[in-house]
Amino acid sequence: MNQLLKSIALCLVAGMSANDQLHAQGGSADSIFVNGNIYTGNEKQPRAEAIAVKGDRIAFVGSNADSRKQAAKEARVIDLAGRTVLPGLTDAHCHIFGIGEREMHLNLEGTNTREEFLAKVKERVAQTEPGKWVTGRGWIETFWKPPQFPSAADLDAIAPDHPVFLERADGHAGVANSAALRIATITPETPDPFGGEILKDKGSGAPTGMLLDSAKELVEKHIPPATSADKEQALLLGQKRSLELGWCQVQNMGSSTADVETMQRLYAAGRLKLRIYNAVSGPGGPADALLADGAVVGAHGGRFTQRAIKFYADGALGSRGAALLEKYADADTSGFFTNKPEDLRPAFEQALRRGIQVQTHAIGDRANRLVLDLYADVFKAVPPNERKVREPRWRIEHAQVISPEDIPRFAKLGVIPSMQPSHAISDLFFAPSRLGSERLGGAYAWQSLIKSGAIIPGGSDAPVERGEPMIEFYAAVARKDQKGFSEKGWHPEQAVSREQALKMFTAWPAYAAFEEKEKGTLEVGKLADLTVLSADIMKIPEPEILQTRSVMTVIGGEVVYEAKK
Repeated sequence: MNQLLKSIALCLVAGMSANDQLHAQGGSADSIFVNGNIYTGNEKQPRAEAIAVKGDRIAFVGSNADSRKQAAKEARVIDLAGRTVLPGLTDAHCHIFGIGEREMHLNLEGTNTREEFLAKVKERVAQTEPGKWVTGRGWIETFWKPPQFPSAADLDAIAPDHPVFLERADGHAGVANSAALRIATITPETPDPFGGEILKDKGSGAPTGMLLDSAKELVEKHIPPATSADKEQALLLGQKRSLELGWCQVQNMGSSTADVETMQRLYAAGRLKLRIYNAVSGPGGPADALLADGAVVGAHGGRFTQRAIKFYADGALGSRGAALLEKYADADTSGFFTNKPEDLRPAFEQALRRGIQVQTHAIGDRANRLVLDLYADVFKAVPPNERKVREPRWRIEHAQVISPEDIPRFAKLGVIPSMQPSHAISDLFFAPSRLGSERLGGAYAWQSLIKSGAIIPGGSDAPVERGEPMIEFYAAVARKDQKGFSEKGWHPEQAVSREQALKMFTAWPAYAAFEEKEKGTLEVGKLADLTVLSADIMKIPEPEILQTRSVMTVIGGEVVYEAKK
């Protein structure tokens, strides 16, 4: 009889919801967040007022009254005062060290004229000892008059005694002065390296100072490398900015061995709170090590996972290094590949067998087709029964310009287009001149990809872009620049709904990182990651999204950032 009663009790408990079970066990939550305007992302319970947290997990989602029943006597009570709460936001594509380095070095963002650009550089030169390098990043010539690349001669006039190298905002091009070109022994006779281009004067053949993609390395290898202390400072600055903006996780693209060592060291010291889903650089050393050692999943209390390799297929659209099927509309080039397909395929096959995710940068339509073809060939060569992870969830990073016939292939192959909405509202000022009107139909084609069955994890590509989640959300739903401007060719029909935009920065990045059971929605049992905002971005007018700020960031139930009142 006693055994029968026990069996009945177990069946009753099994039939309860997770919330009911926790309530039946008595209140034990460590903290409760009450009086919130909560969007859970969970279709079965889309809205709530309160969340109870035990340890680093969500123990209850529901009403204010019921949440208090879940709390232990000593539990913290955090009054959200009606603020909007979202599942912890994830930046699905950024460069966390670069975000910090932007704060440490010469930041050339927002230099809207050539004169302003040169004035900033001149100011830094005056502060730098003669003979020492002057480096920086962030310039873009789109709004300069005329919108032409800077030159070595421009820099020589203000920095005759310093080697200077300044990266374009996209990170795929840079300009060097004559001193830097001499150190790198770049002359009119220097051939273009594979995957790059040394721009030269059409008349004299002299290098202009502009170096695209792999050609940048000819100069960069002579710049003194960052020290261990520099690396730590960059990572901590990147973390600080990310937490203040409301990011709970970043998916970091292309780490070196030194980067990984720095992350591990700071996590072990308790100085990193931000969740990082890390991709090492490939092909080569870091990638070879990951393929040999295998994935690291959920280290440092679940805050660090490393199971991906970042590869490159081409360059960037703005510097005309993106590989196109037809020539650029404004130049006699179709771009170039930055890696040979035959060099990538062996690493791809090994990654599929070892359970390592492949994430490949592809911007131009020719590069996207190449990567889709490579992925399809490798999937055939390594059938599911030979893979460590049957559903590999491989990604194409950026997927900016796609031939319409290739759009359905993403969903068909199970390939994830990882995209950054802000690229559309910045690139579309120059994309029409680069591509012409016809190819714009497949550019930044979010809605076409979603309708074809793909998901789009949204990122920022910071420090290429500002890295602010509200700019990304706004760009996705408005598809206008920050002043509300758009024009012919911007294809407003490719904008997404706010519900889709929310998924782009919550549920879809979680799926793209194999973490959909852990995060991406606010549900019992999932990690207690919350982003608390100053306004309801699901309802307010589009321009007001840009004025919205993060007021609290919560990771694993811990308040890691709170705005000053």
